[in-house]
Amino acid sequence: MAYQKTLDWMFAQLPMYQRQGKTAFKKDLTNILAFSKELNHPERKFKSIHVGGTNGKGSTSHMIASILQEAGCKVGLYTSPHLKNFTERIRINGEEIPQGKVVEFITENKTFLKKQGLSFFEMTVGMAFDYFAEEKVDIAVVEVGLGGRLDSTNIITPEVSVITNIGLDHTQFLGETLPEIAVEKAGIIKENVPVVIGERQSEIEGVFKTKAIVNNAEITFASDDNWVYKTDLLGDYQKNNTKTAVAAIQKLEGFKISEENITKGLLNVVKNTNLKGRWQILQENPKIICDTAHNKEGLQYVIQQLKKEKFERMHIVLGVVSDKKLDEILPMFPKKSSYYFCKPDIPRGLSEIILQEKAKEFGLFGEVFESVNQALEEALSSAKESDVVFIGGSTFVVAEVL
Repeated sequence: MAYQKTLDWMFAQLPMYQRQGKTAFKKDLTNILAFSKELNHPERKFKSIHVGGTNGKGSTSHMIASILQEAGCKVGLYTSPHLKNFTERIRINGEEIPQGKVVEFITENKTFLKKQGLSFFEMTVGMAFDYFAEEKVDIAVVEVGLGGRLDSTNIITPEVSVITNIGLDHTQFLGETLPEIAVEKAGIIKENVPVVIGERQSEIEGVFKTKAIVNNAEITFASDDNWVYKTDLLGDYQKNNTKTAVAAIQKLEGFKISEENITKGLLNVVKNTNLKGRWQILQENPKIICDTAHNKEGLQYVIQQLKKEKFERMHIVLGVVSDKKLDEILPMFPKKSSYYFCKPDIPRGLSEIILQEKAKEFGLFGEVFESVNQALEEALSSAKESDVVFIGGSTFVVAEVL
């Protein structure tokens, strides 16, 4: 009960961007720097790899962690948001932080948290860094929450910085153009720290090169690698992420990592790290697939993958958050599908009725449902064994199903 009360306090009292949106976004590092000082700078007590980008940063972070685990390292992994349980955000060798540790940390620091007015994300970052330092991890893989330059995770000085790619997401905070967003993401490039860019994008290549030169940071574009690496993570879109993860490992100094470690690490990502929600097949006959892709670039890959599936009819359970650019994502969805529009159960969730109306403009038709699970139940009762049911549009839609 103490754990649930602690979580309720964290969620209710302090702003949480994933649930509330813009009102919870803070544009500076003042709070996290103050909290780091209060905690005696835990981020300085372990080595780290920092992973940012628009799409693929979660998968890439898990791949890197899995490879390091295969090499015998004690590996911290910090990611966001969580799908089912808050403790998914903070893991060591795939094991989630114990609930008791969460309670203990908040109880010990509650006075400071209240006085300083920390956000949900800021306190979670502090908790992760404190836990990794206490547990003496060999290295931590730290995923950027939002942007880069002003993200709370950006108080670390990593061994390697990674930026997977740049797409138009969170434009209300990061900028309306790819170069503007790239400047924010490039904020994790540090002095004398090698940086790996996952995909060479001509429009923004110069942004990263300029930032790297200023910081004397060696820059590598992972997409220049011709190797194809196998991974247990399903979905063709993981090809880019495997190259990025391997390039990051190759730039890491002071660790003995063999080719076998890399091969096994990429093939055992789910087993080693407990990753969920990336082209996850929940059952067969009818085949149910869920994926957390939620912006134009991410959904582009997922929908291409969907079209390769064999099915008699496609059923799509779709829900999104209110700040999503529907004019960009809806045209990509297949018209010859049955749609089940729903609203994820968070304040930021977009009304299922608004989603249905907007979808009609693009030739996508279906019924509306008050909850994700109601929509899924209806999809399953309508689907034949030879059909495919896809669940997506938002991390939070997938979270409710899992």
